[in-house]
This record gives sequence, C-alpha cells and structure tokens, in this order.
Amino acid sequence: MLGSFTLTADGYTVPLGVDSRRLVAYLAIHPRPQDRVALAADLWPGVAPAAAARVLTEAVAAVGVPGLFLADEDEAGGHLALAAHVEVDLADALGLVRGLPEIPVTDTPDIALLGADILPGWTATWIAVERERFRQLRLHALEERSLRLTAAGRYAAAVAMAQTAVRAAPSRESARRTLIEAHLAEGNIAAAVAAYDDYEDLLRSSVGPASNGLEALFPPSPVWPVMRVRRPMPRSAVQLPGLRAARGAYGGRRLVAGGANPGSAR
Repeated sequence: MLGSFTLTADGYTVPLGVDSRRLVAYLAIHPRPQDRVALAADLWPGVAPAAAARVLTEAVAAVGVPGLFLADEDEAGGHLALAAHVEVDLADALGLVRGLPEIPVTDTPDIALLGADILPGWTATWIAVERERFRQLRLHALEERSLRLTAAGRYAAAVAMAQTAVRAAPSRESARRTLIEAHLAEGNIAAAVAAYDDYEDLLRSSVGPASNGLEALFPPSPVWPVMRVRRPMPRSAVQLPGLRAARGAYGGRRLVAGGANPGSAR
C-alpha cells in the first residue's frame, strides 16, 4: 500500500484486475469489516446498487487467493474484510507511528515505512482522505522524533529523521524548522543556512516572495549576522576573504589584494 500496490502470496506476486485491486486496497486501508452494500457504493460510485453489488462479487472471486477474505455467511448482504493473518504494510507503519514516542532515543528504529505515501497516483476520494491522514501522522511522528534526538545530542540521527520529513513534505515549514534546529544544535551553521536558503528558493518558485518566519532561528550576532532580508545577489558582487573591491579607471569593479591604503594596490 505504501509507494505502490502489491499483493503477494507464498512469496509470489498475485496479478489483479482493476476492480479486484481496488477492492483489496480498500480493505487494506479500512481494516474493520465493511458492509457490502456501502463498500460497493464507495468503490463504484454512480453505479446502480445491483450492478455495483455484482461487480463486487466478481472482484472477490477474481482475486483467487484462498483465505484472503473474511466474509459473513450471507454474502449478499453481509460484511467483508481481509483475514486477520493478512499482513499490510500500512498497518505496520501506523503501529510504528503510535509506538515511536515510546522508543528510547538510544535505539535506532527502521523508519523506512514512514517515507512513502499511500498509493500515490490513485485519485479516488476514499484514498485521498486516508493518504492525507497518514501523511500528517507520520510527519508529526518524524518531527517529534527528530526534536527528541536533538535534545539528546544525537545530531546525525536527528538530521536524518528531519530530512525524511522534508522529503515527504518539502513545503512543510515545521519539517524545515526541525531540520534547521538540528543543524544549529550541532553547530553546523553552514548546513542550517543552506537548508534555509533551499526552503526560500522553493517558496519563491512556487508562491513568490513570502516570509516563512524561520529567520528567527538565526539570532543576529557579531560572529554570524545572518538571516536578514535576502535578495538575489549576482556572483560578481561576492567578495572572497582577503580581497576587496576597487574601482578601475572606467568605473568597473575588480578584486585586488587587501591593504590598509587603497592607493597602495598595484
């Protein structure tokens, strides 16, 4: 369910038609037994109830994996669900989200399941709702875990956790904030500024100039007075350490060796 749809049985991938794939996906996302009439209406909206019920029955029969479904005796008006022994990666991911706050920061859990959306590209409303719900849950879990790791001084792990959240939601400000805070706590100012600039570039390209509030993470100081209003700067305006700008005879600018007396430059 995460990243793409795949059904395997006994180590082999089971090919499914469109209707059967839609049915199995729905039951994997909704683990409780589903009323057949309501299930058919959700899966095939706009289809007459009798026709939708017939398509549902055909979709169940076409799966051809014994024991995959748990059905009531009365198949015409009963309930349908995946059998209890069926393993669903989404269920595992939700279990990880719930358990992540209880895992000690000294442990390194496998968070690979939290890096993908539910069936990206599928456009049905019932998928979109659950996709966004899972997305919010996993992003909150990743951000909270990163903050805990930062507080515990595990900066590399905190950065990796925050980067997972950023990849999942590049425009999410809280994910960017968590990443920048991890870099700053580690003392990696350059990486923090790079993360800030990357977010600024994303916003500028998508919504135009906008204030994101993240500059407050960089308090001005005599050592590193960063995070003032940033404007595009031509490369010719950048000065290198130890060099200063001097104006030539024709008003052009050139970089010359630094010195206390401007007239001493050769």
